[in-house]
Parts: sequence; C-alpha cells; structure tokens
Amino acid sequence: MSLHLAVCAEMVFLDLPFIERVERISDLGFAVEIWDSRTKDVNALKATGADFSSMSGYSAGSLVDPENCHRVVETAAELIPTALQLGIERLVVHPAELIDGQAARPVHRATGEMWLTAARTLRELGDLGAEHGVTFTVENLNTIVDHPGIPLGRAKDTLALVAGVDHPHVKMMLDLYHAQIGEGNLIQLLRDSIGHIGEVQVADVPGRCEPGTGEVNYPAIAAELRALGYSGTVGLEGWASGDPEAALQAFRTAFA
Repeated sequence: MSLHLAVCAEMVFLDLPFIERVERISDLGFAVEIWDSRTKDVNALKATGADFSSMSGYSAGSLVDPENCHRVVETAAELIPTALQLGIERLVVHPAELIDGQAARPVHRATGEMWLTAARTLRELGDLGAEHGVTFTVENLNTIVDHPGIPLGRAKDTLALVAGVDHPHVKMMLDLYHAQIGEGNLIQLLRDSIGHIGEVQVADVPGRCEPGTGEVNYPAIAAELRALGYSGTVGLEGWASGDPEAALQAFRTAFA
C-alpha cells in the first residue's frame, strides 16, 4: 500500500529562496507543506506546479480560550481562499495560539472550560471546512522540548478532542516527533488514532531530523500504517541533518 510523502519546505534546503525550495522538493517527487502562507508569494507558489499538501489554517486566536477562539474561525475563513488556490485540502491548527512557535499565553493545566471551548471551536471549523471542501487537522505538540505551556497538546488530548467532535472535516495531524517526546508508545498510538488521522507528520528524536538519525523505528511505523490500511500522507516536518537530498532519500527509504 503506497503512502503519499510530503516535505515541509520551511525546514529543508534552507540556503535557497523559498520558491526554489518548493521546486526542489517537487522535482524530487514529494508533495510540499508550508506554514504561514501570508508571508509567501502565492501566485509564484502556484506557478511551480507543485503538489501542496497542507498549510497553517489560522493566524490568530486560540482553540481553548473563550475570549478569542472566534479569531481562529475568522482567520481560518480568511486563509481558505489561499488553500483553494494552491489545491490544499488540509489546514493545520494547534491546541493554543503560537507566536514564533511558542505559547502566546503559557498554561500548564487544562480546565473543563478549555475542553468545551476547543470542542465548540472545532465544530465551527468543521462546518467551515465542509462548506469549502477542506479539512482542519489538529496537530499535537510536545510541551517538554519545543512548546512548553500549550494546554491539550498531547496526542491523547487531540485524539479525545477530534473523536469527541466527530466531524468529517476535523481530523488529527498526528505528529510522531512530538508524540515520541511527550508520550512514546507510537505503535499503539497509531492503532488508537487510525480512524481519526488526517495526516501523519514525522521527524526523529532527538534533534528533529530525518528518519534514521535518532531513536524512532520509522520502518516499523511505516509497516504498521500499512497494516492499519492507512494510505494517506506522511509529511517530513524536520530538519536535514546534513545534505538535504540525502535526508529526503532517507525519509523515502524509511517509508518505501
């Protein structure tokens, strides 16, 4: 069973202008993932002819904050035209607002109000996605290394949210790099999550580089995904430990 492989253009070929990174990734046979589309020349991205897999799906607000959760939905609506222009079907949201990758307002204990607010906001996003033919994917994050102070960041929390909302246009962006740091037990996590996964993202631990540079047995992950019947996208959201082309080939080999 073939897996659709994508690479995050924000994290490889860093010596090249962004459009050239996209072209290089595409020429190597991968789909392309981007973060904040507002900082990009969208017409130039489209002109590359690349297959774009996912992008950030909001630019303000927090899923869990009743004071500004409406901004998640509002900014998601503003970004959908860009997604449609690039042929992107998956827009990524996080459990809380990030500024330069860090929690805008660090919180170290989730409350019932946060759970209810996140569920309500995700339902609104799901309805918005259904209207436009896109899916919002909630990415789990680790709070130990990269994102301290993010409530509901663990994969088991994002799974509970997505399963509870039970909307066809709300799925998980299951990031196994973050899950390995925060939770481990990745094979069981895949089994528990398989019905709710919109995409799987990967990088090795420690270092957040390509498969084969750390402790995660990604060939075993690939085998389990196939055994579970998953034929969707696996995205490399990680740095190249050395030569970017060699890193992308290691990624391809792990999921071949």
